[in-house]
Amino acid sequence: MRQDHGKHDWPWWKSEIITKWANNFSRFEIENAFESSILNSEKDKPLTWFLKQKDRLSALHPDISDSRINMKILKKCGGELEHDIKCRGVEPCSTEDDINSMEDIITRTAIRMEFKMVSKTGALCTFVGKDYAQAIPPG
Repeated sequence: MRQDHGKHDWPWWKSEIITKWANNFSRFEIENAFESSILNSEKDKPLTWFLKQKDRLSALHPDISDSRINMKILKKCGGELEHDIKCRGVEPCSTEDDINSMEDIITRTAIRMEFKMVSKTGALCTFVGKDYAQAIPPG
């Protein structure tokens, strides 16, 4: 591309990049990726998931504030996790506070526990992540 256009300053290159890559299709892909990505405490690490979502929202809406981005990402967590993070933080929370709260809640509370059928009678037992091989009966 440089051979075709020669030497130019950064603002010219920036406008060329925006013209080539910032089209409706790429925006559609980013929106779909944001909407379909839901935090899975077994597969995703909170830090990487949160920052990836933040990058996606920043690419879609460059003028949006950090507190608004954090609120949109917390709504993607849903349920108990969103409520617990909001209860721990003071409004408006920084990105670092939200990530720290998310990691703390996922690693130290029952949100990470899975309930699986382990006996023929259909009794539920609680497993903490994949770390424990021994079942803890509910009680």
